[in-house]
Amino acid sequence: MSETNATPAPTGFQYLLDKLADVVIHIAVLALLGLVVVQGWQVFARYVINDSPSWTEPVTLLLLSTAMSMGAAAGVYTNRHFGFFLLAEHINPHVRRVIDLLVPLIIAVIGGYIAWWGWVLWADGLHIKTAGANLPQSVNYLPLSIGGALMTLFALNRMLLALRPAQGAGNLAEGDR
Repeated sequence: MSETNATPAPTGFQYLLDKLADVVIHIAVLALLGLVVVQGWQVFARYVINDSPSWTEPVTLLLLSTAMSMGAAAGVYTNRHFGFFLLAEHINPHVRRVIDLLVPLIIAVIGGYIAWWGWVLWADGLHIKTAGANLPQSVNYLPLSIGGALMTLFALNRMLLALRPAQGAGNLAEGDR
């Protein structure tokens, strides 16, 4: 028994974006798990063996920046970011179509700014080492820059999906990737 309303499997560029989004989500999950391990070690080392390691703070900040940036990009891809979705269901279809095109454009511009300035800040601090770890002080800006670039890519894809005639002004939920 097959469904007649099933979404066709993505092909080409859309398939690559699906796989990229899966990798991004896995990186965010691994960063969160790493965060738990590093902070767990910090607490154990401080209170049990009374020898607090100095490397845990910069590593924690890097993992937090990675999880946040990759999670934000994945949220853009899956359309699980902040929005007024109930309001969108009750407005004129023509206005909704404009909004469905404008919102991803705004997200893409913001993602572009994040990517650019994250890259500038990362490059600016490469020569300065963090206290406690042999990492550049600006290392936390690299995931921010990558996440911003991914947000831009995923938002532009969302805008292209909104332009498809078959989609019209319909809801571009996760199943419509």
